[in-house]
Parts: sequence; C-alpha cells; structure tokens
Amino acid sequence: MTVRKLLGPTTVALLFAAATLPASSQASDKAAATPRFPDGMVRFDRMPNEKGYWDNPTAVSLVEDGKKVEMDKNGKLKNLADAKNVAPFQPWALALYEYRQKNNFADDPMKVCIGPGNPRMMHWGGGLRILQDRNYKRAYMVFGTGNHGWRTIYMDGREPPNPEEVTLTFYGLSVGKMEGDALVAQSTGFNTRFWFSNGGLPHTEALRLTERITRPSHDVLHYEVTIDDPRTYTHPWKSSWDFHWVAGDVPTQFCEDGRK
Repeated sequence: MTVRKLLGPTTVALLFAAATLPASSQASDKAAATPRFPDGMVRFDRMPNEKGYWDNPTAVSLVEDGKKVEMDKNGKLKNLADAKNVAPFQPWALALYEYRQKNNFADDPMKVCIGPGNPRMMHWGGGLRILQDRNYKRAYMVFGTGNHGWRTIYMDGREPPNPEEVTLTFYGLSVGKMEGDALVAQSTGFNTRFWFSNGGLPHTEALRLTERITRPSHDVLHYEVTIDDPRTYTHPWKSSWDFHWVAGDVPTQFCEDGRK
C-alpha cells in the first residue's frame, strides 16, 4: 500500500523555491557572510571548528594607490623609468631605490635571512592569521613565513608612543582600536635593518604606519596602509590590496640562505 502525505500550497512553494535555487548561489550566500563574535564584532580569524588562514595577496609590492606600475613578483620594475611613480620620493630616496633596482637587490637583507619587517610581511605571502585576544585586549598577527614571525597590536586604549621612547624593531610598536568594522593600527619605532618592500623601498626611523584592516566577506580581507616618513617621502601615501581565505593550517616555512 502506498502512503501519500498531502502538502499545503505554502509548503509546496517553499520546496520549489529551494529546489530551483542554484547550489552555487546557496554556497556563495553562506560564504559571503562576514564572521562575527556574539556581540557583533568582526572576527578576523577562524570560526570555532573551522580551519583556515589568509594568503594570496593581490599585490606583490608597495605601490601608491592610483599609480600603475608594472613589476614582477620580486618587485623588479619592468621599466626603471617608472621608479618615480611608485611613491612620492625625496630625491635621495628615489636615487637609492633606483640603485637597488639596478643591482638586482644584491643588498636585500632577506638574502641573509634578516627579517622582512612591516609592511613587507603583508605582501610576502605564505600565510597570515589575525588572532583577537579580547580578554587582554590585544590582536596578534602570526605569519607563516619569516621564520614564523609575529607581532602584537595593543587594543587597550593606550596612545601611540613617541618613536624616540621605544626600542626600534622590525615591526614597530603597534597600538590599535576598532572603528566600526575596521581594525585600525598605528605603528612607530622601526629600525632600518630591513626593506619595508621587496622592491627596495627605503625608510628611516621616522617611519609611521597606519593600517586599516576590514573583512567585507568571509573569504576576503582588505588591507590598507598609509606610509608617513617625511625624511624619505614628500607626503604621506597609501597602498592597499586584498588577501583571500585558504582552508587548512598555515604552512611552515623557514628562511634558509635567503630562500622562502
């Protein structure tokens, strides 16, 4: 005996709509949602029981937003005449940048495994996680490359320090806060032992960075950095790019004779 269950017109309509909606649309709707904590704050890392990290940056080197400059993955300019378009250089800084381009980055500190510093790490690739420690009011950036380097962003309301009052480091001292859905960090106190771009962009101890990080969807992280170093550049300038979500764990990579 065949048993048939009668369905009302509303139920039939709902089932029909679900059946006709493409699976890709259903998946993309889920993927598009920006993960959040219960109080609404954006999560910049994994959801519980999820594995993943940020990688595949859409930029290979620092270039001022709005400028079109062709270069390879190592930051080597296709046309040296474009050097002046990369950033608003002071004359000495442009000359040094061009010199580093001409000698094929022979004196790049990364060739002897000296750390890449910030923001070079943010377009180096190799895996990135942003861990939000809301108990201690800090955020940690953990990198897969650079011998598993990591940096701390203090989110406890302190003011950015005077660079002359802190020990100069590769990542500087970072103080941050949430502005709506954006994590905004200001960093000062950089040493000059690193190139802050793989193309050979120079900087001085006067360098200040302002980073703005947003997560417009589950799979996209938008990164924007404003560079302010009046000794090296004629005015503050901005560069921005995206990262994409990759399932799994950050791969382990260590420097060996300058190789990733």
